Amino acid sequence: MQQRRLGPFSVSALGLGCMNLSHAYGTPPAPEAAAALLLRALDCGIDFFDTAALYGFGANETLLGRVLKPHRNKIVLASKCGMTGVDGKRVIDGRPATLKRTCDEALARLQTDVIDLYYLHRRDFKVPIEDSVGALADLVQAGKVRSIGLSEVSTTTLRRAHAVHPIAALQNEYSLWTRNPEIAALDACRELGVTLVAFSPLARAFLTGTLRDPQTQLEAKDIRHQMPRFEKANYAKNLELLPEYLRIAAKARCTPAQLALAWLLARHDNIIPIFGTRQPEHLDDNAGAAAVKLDRNIVERLDALINPQTVAGPRYNAATQREIDSETFRFEP
Repeated sequence: MQQRRLGPFSVSALGLGCMNLSHAYGTPPAPEAAAALLLRALDCGIDFFDTAALYGFGANETLLGRVLKPHRNKIVLASKCGMTGVDGKRVIDGRPATLKRTCDEALARLQTDVIDLYYLHRRDFKVPIEDSVGALADLVQAGKVRSIGLSEVSTTTLRRAHAVHPIAALQNEYSLWTRNPEIAALDACRELGVTLVAFSPLARAFLTGTLRDPQTQLEAKDIRHQMPRFEKANYAKNLELLPEYLRIAAKARCTPAQLALAWLLARHDNIIPIFGTRQPEHLDDNAGAAAVKLDRNIVERLDALINPQTVAGPRYNAATQREIDSETFRFEP
């Protein structure tokens, strides 16, 4: 597994996003299966693990703490604060006191005395970003956090935060069908020396070619039912892109999932995709993307096929989009 820089760390070029082991994608796997998958990721050369206080309202951090504690000195561990479960509901709260309390709770669940990369999960528009990042800087000073990240924020917010304390990573959704970081975030990250951590790099399974009918294949509580791109009419249009995409994957001699991840790795060496999976065979397949090299013709064909003009539907519904600070295209609602 090739390595890439992430703040003060050298990490695997592909990371594991652990959300779907506890949260948002229907019934979580059994604890034994989730633990086995985390250990298999280590065997595949993955040493960058991403969790959050929100995922399973603490359950995901607890899972990682239990399973990865014996391997703590071999991994880079990232978690997030500022969006948690309160009385069974998701709450965005970026107040300094809340972030510091959440960190202490996370440290206990993760069974560690320091978090390598601690993100502000969402910007709290009621709290100046300088105050939220200032609290995270205090955690660095206290030795509880090694580096600071931001998630789903604009370049304006990134720059304001970076003026308070160096930001190691910006985590935004980025894939062939979600190109918003190309508006401004990629350039800003390169300028400031920030790593772009790309979540949902497989377009929430669309780019694997295995999700043909979300209405029947997904559980009732799967978060994708709330996303416009997965609505019946939009998804039917998006499926029209898949045959050519699969032909390109065959031409590149890789699987569809590997093609999506290799495309991201080829964009720039300051990008680290984090994929999520529950299936060991999918984990092995995804990890293999680090060895896939794409020539310019393949990249150009992908860019022409799947892009903001050819994908049907916005990535979030209106209510969720109001919580997001990152840049949007002019034609997005």
